[in-house]
Amino acid sequence: MPHAAKGLTVGLFGGSFNPPHAGHALVAEIALRRLALDQLWWMVTPGNPLKSVRELAPLAERIELSEKIARNPKIKVTAFEAARHVRYTADTLALVKARNPGVDFVWIMGADSLRDFHRWQRWREIVLTFPIAVIDRPGATLSFLSSVVAKTFDYARVDEGDAPLLARMQAPAWTFIHGPRSSLSSTAIRKAAKG
Repeated sequence: MPHAAKGLTVGLFGGSFNPPHAGHALVAEIALRRLALDQLWWMVTPGNPLKSVRELAPLAERIELSEKIARNPKIKVTAFEAARHVRYTADTLALVKARNPGVDFVWIMGADSLRDFHRWQRWREIVLTFPIAVIDRPGATLSFLSSVVAKTFDYARVDEGDAPLLARMQAPAWTFIHGPRSSLSSTAIRKAAKG
């Protein structure tokens, strides 16, 4: 787990990054800038429990490729979940919170992930652990409003203009951040590599 001193604001950006691409880097850069973060932890997961692992590249390869794409010195590429045998996001966030008192965290996710977020293990617990920044993705701008999570936690939505304050807010708190979008997709990249 990367080090973060007390008082810092840190974004948590997790994914299988299979493979990582410029769209992921764009989300990370938007989050750093719009949320006024001191650091962003690019967390390469052992694998998504909701996705097949058949096409999952080795963890070391995904880490190496992520380090090549995530060039901003504020971005720390890590795979601490694998070392600690953590599988679910709720457990990851509980671990991060326990190990980093005095650090303010924001969970960062692409808007495309919000559609199925209610299928994640203990999704309500995730929303209640840290504030969440949902970053716009192509084709997901409008659908996020109809998601189970957006409807359930509508009362906790924070105006996008207050995004720089999000890390210091008490969960539940979330915002939707509009901005440049990349149409790149790991799934499409894998399919193109096969064909």
